[in-house]
Amino acid sequence: MSLRVILITGANGCLGQAVARLFLAESGNNSVWLGVHSRRERAEELAGQNPGRCRSLLLDVTSRESWQQAVAQVLAVDARLDVLVNNAGRHQDALLGMMPIGTWEDVRATNLDGVFHGCQAVLPAMIHQRAGRIVNVASLSALLPPAGQTNYAAAKAGVVALTQSLAKEVARLNVTVNAICPGFVETEALAALTAEERAAALARVPMRRFGQPEEVAAAVRFLASAEASYITGSILKVDGGIL
Repeated sequence: MSLRVILITGANGCLGQAVARLFLAESGNNSVWLGVHSRRERAEELAGQNPGRCRSLLLDVTSRESWQQAVAQVLAVDARLDVLVNNAGRHQDALLGMMPIGTWEDVRATNLDGVFHGCQAVLPAMIHQRAGRIVNVASLSALLPPAGQTNYAAAKAGVVALTQSLAKEVARLNVTVNAICPGFVETEALAALTAEERAAALARVPMRRFGQPEEVAAAVRFLASAEASYITGSILKVDGGIL
C-alpha cells in the first residue's frame, strides 16, 4: 500500500484521538497529522508514541491563514494530502433570546467557518491528485435541533448543506465529501452532563446505551476508504437509532 496522508482537526478530544488511532492502526503507510490549536498535550503524546508516522501541528480552524500554513506544512513533508477529517467543534448552549452575539459567532466560526476554510485549503492538492476524501463531523443536532442550541444546530446544519453542495462540485474529480452525524457519544460533551441529563439522553436512544468514540471513528475510516469510492454527499447518522 502506498503512502496515505490524513489530516485530522480537533485531535485533542476523545473523538479526534479515536479517529487518529484507528488510522494509525490501519496501515504502517498512513501518515497522520493532528491539527490542534489549544490543549495540545494529548496530540503531542500520540505523536510521540508514533514517531515518523504521526505529527502534531498548530492549527486554528477559524483562521484561513492558519489553514494555509498547516496544509503547506503537510505538503512540504509528505507531498500529498489524501484525507481531511473536519472534526474540530465546540458548543456554548443558551436560549436564543439571551444568547450573547459572541457566543453565536464563536460557535459558528469553529463549527461551520472552520469546515469551509479546511475544505478550501485542501482542495487544490486533492484536485491536483485527482483523488481525495473529506469527512465532516456534523452532529445529530443538525437533523434534530434541540432547544438551547440554535447556534450549534444551525452551524452543524450548515456543515450538512456544505457537504452536499461541495460533493456535487468535486465528484467528477474523484474527491468525495461526506458527513457524519454522531448522537450521544462518550466524549467530553457527554461527560459534562448531570446525572439527570444523562438519564434523559439515554432514554432517547433505542439501543439504550451511549456510543463509543471508536464506533464513530470506524464510520469515518470507512468513508475515507477506497471501498467508499462511490459514496459522496451522504449524511451518516451514528446514533443508536434515534429518529
